[in-house]
Amino acid sequence: MPDIKCSIPNAITCLNLLSGCAAIVLAFHAYDRLGPLYGLEWCFIAIGCAAIFDFCDGASARALGAYSQIGKDLDSLSDLISFGVAPAMLVVNVMLHYSSLTALCYTPLLLAAFGAMRLAKFNNDPEQTSEFRGLPIPANAIFWIGVVAWIEKYAYPGTPVLILLIGLMCAAMVGNFRMFSLKFKNFNLRENFRRYMLLAAAALFVVCYGLSGLAWSILLYFLLSLHRRNYPV
Repeated sequence: MPDIKCSIPNAITCLNLLSGCAAIVLAFHAYDRLGPLYGLEWCFIAIGCAAIFDFCDGASARALGAYSQIGKDLDSLSDLISFGVAPAMLVVNVMLHYSSLTALCYTPLLLAAFGAMRLAKFNNDPEQTSEFRGLPIPANAIFWIGVVAWIEKYAYPGTPVLILLIGLMCAAMVGNFRMFSLKFKNFNLRENFRRYMLLAAAALFVVCYGLSGLAWSILLYFLLSLHRRNYPV
């Protein structure tokens, strides 16, 4: 019975991984029309599905009390694919589409490498149970969905600007600054004040700016994490 219980969250984690693999394939068809949407839009959806599965596997593990080292390692491997490699491939293909500086267009591969270091650091840091040290890798993926959506809606900001953003996100993932966890242990307003504020602001950003508002949501996540005051983690 314990093995069956552990298999449920692990199966959900595998759906996360498969969604990430699909996102990588779709990233290489970013500007191809695939049915009602373009490849990059399907890529957004696949990464979004991965994020949902990432939330559900943890929730199911907590509900079933089905924790295991295999599940922890599988979760990190899946997160690397879905939130490290997939957004990196998406940004690579967007840069190749707009820029003639071909060699520099592969700079986003650093996002996958630093994402791997971020996950390894997380798995070996016992202090990262109720809060994070550095930007969590799913937030990295959300940020790049927002950036790509902004590019498609407004304009390509230039390869140097994107390389600067890539460098900042890589540094953020392996940084030592404290960031609050987005997971709810309960629904108490005071204990989850920043989480509710972030969710409300993210919804407002998306309503006002579309998916490009997701990039602003991650920036707000930084600011709320730095502005700790007396709010609980």
